[in-house]
Amino acid sequence: MRYNFDLQATEPEPGRSPTPQRDEVEWVQLQNHPVFSCSAAGPVHDSTAARAPRNLLAWDGASRLYFWDSDKLCLHRISIRLGEPDPTSVIASSPSKVLQTDVKLDFAVHKISINRNGSALLLSGSGGLCVMYLYGRTSNKDNATICRTVTVGSQIYLRGNNLIRVLQVSWHPNSDTHLGILSSDSVFRIFDLSSDLIQPEQEYYLQPVQPGRSRNATSICPVDFSFGSEHLWDSFSVFILFNDGSIYILCPVVPFGSAYKWESIVEIHNDAQTFGLKSANSVAVSNSNLAISWLEATFPAITNQETEGSDPYVIKAHPYAIFDASLSLQGPLRKVCHGEDEEDLAFRGAECEGGAVSLLYNLVFKDSILVTAWSGGQLQIDAMADEIQPLWNAGSPPRLRVDSHDHILGLAMICEPTPGKLSPVKLDQPLDSTLWLGLPPPLLRLAIVDLALPRKAKGGSLIMMFTDPLMPERIYTLHDGGLDSIVLHYLPFTSQISGKNETMRTPSVHPVLSTCQGEVPSQSPLSGFVSLSDSFGCSWIVGLTVSRECIVLEMKTWNLLLPHQVDTENKSLCLEEPKEKDMPDLISKELLVGPKVVLLPQSSPSLRSLSADSIEGRSMLHEYFRSFHENYAEYAYKVYFELKHHGPILKRIIDDQHARLGNAQQRLLQVEEKQSKLEDRIDSAFKMQNLLQERLKCLRDLPGPHKKPLSRAEREFKSELDHFSEVELDALRSSINAVTARLKRHTQSPKGNASNQRRLMAKGKDPVQESQVSQLKSSLEKLSLLNGENSKKVKLVESALKSRETSRC
Repeated sequence: MRYNFDLQATEPEPGRSPTPQRDEVEWVQLQNHPVFSCSAAGPVHDSTAARAPRNLLAWDGASRLYFWDSDKLCLHRISIRLGEPDPTSVIASSPSKVLQTDVKLDFAVHKISINRNGSALLLSGSGGLCVMYLYGRTSNKDNATICRTVTVGSQIYLRGNNLIRVLQVSWHPNSDTHLGILSSDSVFRIFDLSSDLIQPEQEYYLQPVQPGRSRNATSICPVDFSFGSEHLWDSFSVFILFNDGSIYILCPVVPFGSAYKWESIVEIHNDAQTFGLKSANSVAVSNSNLAISWLEATFPAITNQETEGSDPYVIKAHPYAIFDASLSLQGPLRKVCHGEDEEDLAFRGAECEGGAVSLLYNLVFKDSILVTAWSGGQLQIDAMADEIQPLWNAGSPPRLRVDSHDHILGLAMICEPTPGKLSPVKLDQPLDSTLWLGLPPPLLRLAIVDLALPRKAKGGSLIMMFTDPLMPERIYTLHDGGLDSIVLHYLPFTSQISGKNETMRTPSVHPVLSTCQGEVPSQSPLSGFVSLSDSFGCSWIVGLTVSRECIVLEMKTWNLLLPHQVDTENKSLCLEEPKEKDMPDLISKELLVGPKVVLLPQSSPSLRSLSADSIEGRSMLHEYFRSFHENYAEYAYKVYFELKHHGPILKRIIDDQHARLGNAQQRLLQVEEKQSKLEDRIDSAFKMQNLLQERLKCLRDLPGPHKKPLSRAEREFKSELDHFSEVELDALRSSINAVTARLKRHTQSPKGNASNQRRLMAKGKDPVQESQVSQLKSSLEKLSLLNGENSKKVKLVESALKSRETSRC
């Protein structure tokens, strides 16, 4: 499938520099950038380019995208902005910054990769290996940036009669100046670009010994390697893949001066002391002692930390090597066996076709995943079932290169497997019994994915694998047919640590780009690929075809890992899908696609007149029978084989479905039996509800419920009124009545008494009596006034209480 985009090619004006000025920069869509114009692409002159995998794109992890121009032999640095102006797009500055090498390259560049801090770019091809330092000087001739370019290992690789080829090269993840190179002479070398470009810092001569095979060098050859990640001893490990699919481990391998996290080193040191030194096995104690001594010599800050009392964030590795032992080539890693019948298959991948072509190590939370790509188009996905421990072979001293002060400058050693370390591991075997015994970690087979790539007569398919920087469960595979995305849904040890009881699910394969036209793939369909991500959780992929057509796609991440189950509380009523762990590991996609569509030649009118015995008739019938056999007969045989192979599994699934159906029918019968009882209980509940509603209505009509209780202040005021009305008011009324009676008697006395009173007054008036009478009169007036006021207050209080009671009613 060919992707056609509306790309605008811009030709530079005569006399104009290829590098723009600041005021000339404009922002365009990345896929519409002039660098990726189809008109700027030239023919591929390298004869090996069609066969060798190519990746001419690199990203520094921030805001710069690099593209190697094979026609102009220069590097384009493009500034990009992710998620602008809308979240689904990527814009780039135009024109790009042009970077040129200060020396002429005598080989065709197939791959580029950038180091950790973005200061150097690796240029590798079939005939050479160079490193381009990106911050160079500016040339006055054409205003381009001339970058210093150096050749790595010029005296080792492809010089004169030396035919040592570079199989794989990669930057070390914990250093900005160290390169790891695997070559065709079965030697793994580490170069330090800051000290020596010609002589390697470390050399490991690989001598694998396969059980039941000879030591012939041509029987097993290395093809790829991958560095480990930050997980215990994985950060010091190198995984090496051989052409028969076997995987070996070198541990520990540490570049001199590389930086590691302090917490990781302390965790490894404590783990060795806890589980190694305290073991009852003498072999485990010896291996852990050797590992602890190596750690303390390579990272002296571990022992000095107790005296200094400070915890640094990162520490650097010091040059060190054990003088009387070399590293053991641990392996081949074997698959965990389910029984004695699988012991002979524990060391080889018999399920895949062709030979192994590439290896990918991916750390997904707590799981170390190894993905092996085969030339037949299959991916073998395994998880390490145990932790890696370092292992040395005693009695095989390394060769050291020191300076005048006896400081180690380089080392070289022969790495061979340790005899007697290839016993298969079974599922019922406890892993605690294998700690620090020198056994290589077993592999737990997760799945085998068939990419259904077009068949090739020679060499098979070349597959390159990349990890998603934002979503570690996703793996991208770049092959002859395009680009696929593989998502891992089952992580055994991560789910075990998190407490989730997840069933084993096979990975899901999502085709992203397809470059096949029918059954015939195009030559070198994609010459570049890079995965982009930002801090907001958005992800994009950028693909580049051989004709410089740039493809930018946004990748969804939020809904890829959602579980299929809906009801997690009631598992008995949950409609679960058939357990995928019961399905076979390898399911061909060819059955789903159907038989190949055969385009038969157009029949001429004279075809019917041909006789079957004639030469032309026999030739035509032979052509028809051959087409029918190659397509429909082979497809029918594959269908028959798959159905026969899946027959017992389908029978088990059907029996399980029938059992679940029988249980569901029994439950339905039980529900029908209880339905009548439930209806009676519902009717009685409705009757009781109606009765309660009637009673509630009657209670609401009563006056009592309508009266609200008095507040605290109202209750205190009412008690005062009651005390005043019951005690003081009665006493006041009685005194008033007594005084009123005395006053009436005094005013109604006989007139004869008046003469007597005058006579007495004439004789002499009594002053005491007169004063008492005056006081009595004043008291009487005051009492009358107080009585009137209290009567008004009592009436006011009674009216307020009555109004409150009426309002409440």
